[in-house]
Amino acid sequence: MALDIFEKIKANRGPIGQHAKGVHGYFTFPKLEGEIGNKMIFRGKECLVWSVNNYLGLGNDPEVRKADAEAAADWGLAYPMGSRMMTGQTSEHEALEAELSDFMQKEDSILLNFGYQGMLSAIDCLVDRKDVIVYDSESHACIIDGVRLHAGKRFVFQHNDMESFAKQMTRATALAEQTGGGIMVITEGVFGMAGDQGCLKEIVEFRKNGTFNFRLFVDDAHGFGTLGETGMGTGEHQGVQDEIDVYFGTFAKSMASIGAFISSTEDVVEFMRYNMRSQMFAKSLPMHLVVGARIRLELLRTQPKHKENLWKVASALQKGLKESGFNIGRTNSAVTPVFLEGTLAEATNITFDLRENYNIFCSIVVYPVVPKDVIMLRLIPTAAHTLEDVTYTIETFKTVQKGLKDGKYKAEDLAKVETDS
Repeated sequence: MALDIFEKIKANRGPIGQHAKGVHGYFTFPKLEGEIGNKMIFRGKECLVWSVNNYLGLGNDPEVRKADAEAAADWGLAYPMGSRMMTGQTSEHEALEAELSDFMQKEDSILLNFGYQGMLSAIDCLVDRKDVIVYDSESHACIIDGVRLHAGKRFVFQHNDMESFAKQMTRATALAEQTGGGIMVITEGVFGMAGDQGCLKEIVEFRKNGTFNFRLFVDDAHGFGTLGETGMGTGEHQGVQDEIDVYFGTFAKSMASIGAFISSTEDVVEFMRYNMRSQMFAKSLPMHLVVGARIRLELLRTQPKHKENLWKVASALQKGLKESGFNIGRTNSAVTPVFLEGTLAEATNITFDLRENYNIFCSIVVYPVVPKDVIMLRLIPTAAHTLEDVTYTIETFKTVQKGLKDGKYKAEDLAKVETDS
């Protein structure tokens, strides 16, 4: 008799799901309520929030909110109906794609309904079973899942390690010569956990000097709007924007909205329009999101104060943490990790202490994302934060670090909270 799939699910809830009853609604699936900003409501109390990717502070910008409301009133939430290919094409969609192409200095762009879905589907679209993928070991889950769908061979290189990259490219080149396929290198502009930039400049040098032949696909979700003189992203920051063959950006972070885009050559984008299944068979991005994205892009382009405010806060935060003796790793972006030594139990108790006694809400990352007995406090500074927020957080972290060293958080029983489960 065949196994009952639901019985299997009952027996194995997954690595995180097995803890759901004790963590749901507090450590996982927490509810941050109120207007998007530096301070929001968590479980009825105002907290200083460092966990929202509202980099440029546009989530609650009056001009943005007005544009969103007017677009929703003008178009409703349903229009256009159908996929872009069938009945979902509009002049607004075309205009946004043209404006993105101009800003990114690429020939053409295609809108995506969601970043995760879009990245996964783009990988599936651009490579076939003869092609070989070479990707960074710390790539985001959307890249990993897209690579897993790939019917051909893939090789992973150690994170930002160019010796490892060259080794895997040598293997990929030999295989591609056998299959008659090509090589797609996939990496990130900014790695969202540790905050370090991908080695784009070093990677493209292998192609420029003739060592390897490949195309470069860059996920720049955290770089778009935050890096580069104009906010174009990591490619502009490193001086290699022209060398990025397929550029992915999302509206979910700097643009504080929903959706994403890919910019590339006319040939590549046209191919994706007619072959990218997640867009061919899905409803078009709703009009109010498209109109809202156009407003946000215009503010990103014409009001550099938003990026300047972000970096005023991010620079003060990172400088202050380092001067206070904290290890913030290898970040060279706005993403700010703080590494401490401690157990899972201590991480849980620190989270509880920060939220309940200091009203600070930040993400805490543990093994297997970081090594065992390492705790990473992950901070996302935004243009909505203040220097007072920075000072308070650093002083609080000093207190927490001392408590960690003094054994304050070693209690065997984890912090008990009433969850939503």
